[in-house]
Amino acid sequence: MRKGFVQDFKLFFLRGLAVMLPLMLTLMIVIYVYKFIQDNVGVYLNQVAMWVTIQARTLFTDEPWSLAGKTDQWEWVEAYWATHKLAFIGILLAFVLIYFVGRFVASFVGRSSLRVVESGLRRLPVIRQLYPQVKQVTDYFFGHKNIEFSRVVAVEYPRKGIWALGLVTAGGMKKLTDTAGQDMLTLFIPSSPMPVTGYTITVSKEDVVDLPLSIDEAFRFTISGGVVQPPDQLLRRADEAKALESPPSPDDEETVQ
Repeated sequence: MRKGFVQDFKLFFLRGLAVMLPLMLTLMIVIYVYKFIQDNVGVYLNQVAMWVTIQARTLFTDEPWSLAGKTDQWEWVEAYWATHKLAFIGILLAFVLIYFVGRFVASFVGRSSLRVVESGLRRLPVIRQLYPQVKQVTDYFFGHKNIEFSRVVAVEYPRKGIWALGLVTAGGMKKLTDTAGQDMLTLFIPSSPMPVTGYTITVSKEDVVDLPLSIDEAFRFTISGGVVQPPDQLLRRADEAKALESPPSPDDEETVQ
């Protein structure tokens, strides 16, 4: 009885964890990004908003104008901000600022300025080792030029007799195609359980087998280690059991004889 309870608890606990973990991790990432923007950008934009409020207030009062704003004015504005819970203004301004930065770097002047800044960063010690790596990660998640996979194939990799799932990214490079004298394909071989990493290989077009899978199905197959397969690609239970059977040992064969 106790053994059955332990097994049931383990089974349903893992199922519940599988359901809740993706949601919890997603919320953690969203909260972390929110706090990062608020603590590193929003808090300063809140100060700017308060300063603008102080300057606007002096227009409607007889108080003398001050660039920095007097202490009593800051005390009044900070108290007003706290009473009416206006700290969210900073995060809103941060999102607006990020939007306009994105608009700016999309322009010709913005792209040129960004190249100059990045060129300077790549010359700085320490920074030049860190910045390119960080930029690669952010470009992968937030860049508008995503890697496009045209179709899913299988290829014998890393050696004959072992089949790996691959995603076609492009044709082969001209030099390789000319040297091989045949059409080539460039494939991305995702690794389990993190398909964002893997290997890029170029193989003959004749050596690949097209698979009737979508890109999403291919990623689910890779992430699950082959457990999650498209229903139309599942073997019948009898065939699957036969494929998973271990071959009889020589001793077993002698016993049968």
